[in-house]
Amino acid sequence: MQSFSRGWSFLKQAWEMAFKDKDLLKPSIYALVVGMIVSVIGIIPLAVGYFFISGNSVGNFVLFVMGGILVFVQFVVTYVFSGMTVYLIYGYLSEGDGRMDKAWAIVRRDFFDILTLAAASTLVNMLKSAAQRNRKNSIAASLARSAAGLLETLWTEAALLVLPAMIIDDLNLKDGMQRVWKITKENLLLVGISTVGVRWVTGLISFIFGVIGFAIAFAIGGGAAFVSGGSAAVSIAGVVIGALIFFTFVMVASVFSSYTNTAYHTCLYIWAREVETANAEGSSVPVKAPAPLAAALA
Repeated sequence: MQSFSRGWSFLKQAWEMAFKDKDLLKPSIYALVVGMIVSVIGIIPLAVGYFFISGNSVGNFVLFVMGGILVFVQFVVTYVFSGMTVYLIYGYLSEGDGRMDKAWAIVRRDFFDILTLAAASTLVNMLKSAAQRNRKNSIAASLARSAAGLLETLWTEAALLVLPAMIIDDLNLKDGMQRVWKITKENLLLVGISTVGVRWVTGLISFIFGVIGFAIAFAIGGGAAFVSGGSAAVSIAGVVIGALIFFTFVMVASVFSSYTNTAYHTCLYIWAREVETANAEGSSVPVKAPAPLAAALA
């Protein structure tokens, strides 16, 4: 319960920061819009391929590769805009202002490193997909599915910390992973990860948004069908409006979750980085966490 309370406290502080500097939210909105466009464009060739070349080993392999390419592009979009958010938050906390021009410049500087991070995430995602498609009931297949699921969970958390290392300290994928592993071994990240339930809070709020959106959409769609008197046009209009309302709620939840989780891992990395520096200099003065995280840990 305390973990959830701290997660809620961090959420309030992170969004107070965003309301003071609206630029902090822009990349999450851009990521949502661009991601939707990429998904629509990518799904079309996959759908065509499913109807014309699926059903044999070669066709299924081609579809698997096409799906991997789409996942890779989606990861690139996610990491590019999350990287911007990381730098905007870093700029806000260190200089009092998160500047979009600087964030764009940093993302361009680290674009190749972002591609490598996206490639690694794609590989993990495809390994999990391959393991899940193996429906054999053998012990080996079950262990493979469990291992793939655990790998994805661990990698997702690692990637959220490697990205700030890339953006803030200009590290490549290898050096970023080594740095995160080093500060994790020194217990500089474990306190924040284990005691601040940001993921629980964002997950719950996203779920509530989804339920509310679905309830409103169902009421509008069902209500339109009920009062339509058999008119197909009215029924269809009600369903369309309901669907738009539902997806609006889902999109708001997505932006909310994306920004909050990125802000959390950025603050966590900044804190661990400053503690590491203080330890290296032999300082015995406790290093205060960035304001949103400090409020959560108070």
